[in-house]
Amino acid sequence: MRDAALKREEILQLIPQRPPMVMVDKFHGVNGDFSYSGLTIQPENIFCQTGYFAEVGLIEHIAQSAAARVGYIYTQKGESVPLGFIGSVDKFKLHKLPQVGNELYTEIQVMQEIGDITLISAKTRVAEELVAECKMKIFLKKD
Repeated sequence: MRDAALKREEILQLIPQRPPMVMVDKFHGVNGDFSYSGLTIQPENIFCQTGYFAEVGLIEHIAQSAAARVGYIYTQKGESVPLGFIGSVDKFKLHKLPQVGNELYTEIQVMQEIGDITLISAKTRVAEELVAECKMKIFLKKD
């Protein structure tokens, strides 16, 4: 799923973050337990340091990728998008810091959903090279 279904402004309908904290600029869609998103790293990004995208930026990108998945699913059902909160980040592995200009492509896999708690597994790549991976627990606050 490399073609973006939603871009920039449309992404803002799926996530609560606003510039300069938006770390997803493409949403490629949902396929079963998987969803796909992306970010082209711009030099003015607040998580860029000396030409590289910081580790904390990767974690935020993964969290927003998971949020975009939830937002997409809820908007498709015609429901309001719930807020999500990171409960934990586990087994984070940084393989390589991406550089300014790189395009991140993130695959989110839902491992388990119990009530308003979702456990995901995430893999972020630049081209085909794995740059980061982790598991994340997310809590949804529904109205």
